[in-house]
Amino acid sequence: MLDATFGGGGHSLEICNRYPDVRIIAIDEDKGAWEKAKAKFLNSDCQISFLNVNFRDLDKALKGEEIKEVNAIIFDLGLSSDQLESSGRGFSFMKDEPLFMTMKENPRPEDLTAGDIVNNWSEKSLADIIYGYGEERFSRRIAKGIVESRAKKEIETSFELVEIIRNSVPAVYRRGRLHFATKTFQALRIAVNDELGALSLGLEKGFDVLKKNGRMAVISFHSLEDRVVKRFYKDKEKKRLGILINKKIIKASEEEIKNNPRSRSAKLRILEKI
Repeated sequence: MLDATFGGGGHSLEICNRYPDVRIIAIDEDKGAWEKAKAKFLNSDCQISFLNVNFRDLDKALKGEEIKEVNAIIFDLGLSSDQLESSGRGFSFMKDEPLFMTMKENPRPEDLTAGDIVNNWSEKSLADIIYGYGEERFSRRIAKGIVESRAKKEIETSFELVEIIRNSVPAVYRRGRLHFATKTFQALRIAVNDELGALSLGLEKGFDVLKKNGRMAVISFHSLEDRVVKRFYKDKEKKRLGILINKKIIKASEEEIKNNPRSRSAKLRILEKI
């Protein structure tokens, strides 16, 4: 079984507990993910290997483990709770941190960061990604605010960016149910990590290594990701290469949402290879 987005290890641990004979290949671009989660597996019977790669390179990861096929794959997209709360990389608009937003624990100088984008990209490019990746209706106003602000001082932290967004959107929008910075932060994170490009590659490579009758489960959290998954699944079904296990998306129950509010926007789709 391939856990393509190991994160805090929750999915892998549950699978270990239910199927102790399983072999799990866990991958994550965040190198620190395993160090933070490995203690959870000390008393588990399953065999688990962790590899520090992005799921766009899952084929290389499996080749390195001398595995040609897997019975199941899970993708849990987006950020883990740990990345939001304690990564120190500027993912959350609720914490004042450097504007990195990269999934890599130790970004190299040449790696793209959110700071590079907000301080160097043109106003049009900023507006395009904030609208395209964040579906933010005030993208042009926010982009204009960013450009005007950086002309006075380089934008370095998440709180500085939040303040710029606050001053760029209408007062009524600031009082909405969804935090006014949510969509802009989402857009920047997607752009920095090329998340949609990585997802398309990961799905295709994952399907290639999936055994016949094997299943691929994907949990997405926003419409752009879900759209990519939905189209991919429908294409495989149309070509008679796979069948949809759930015709309608599976959503979290009211009880789960109560215990884990972040599951509110989760959408699960499952495909079986034929």
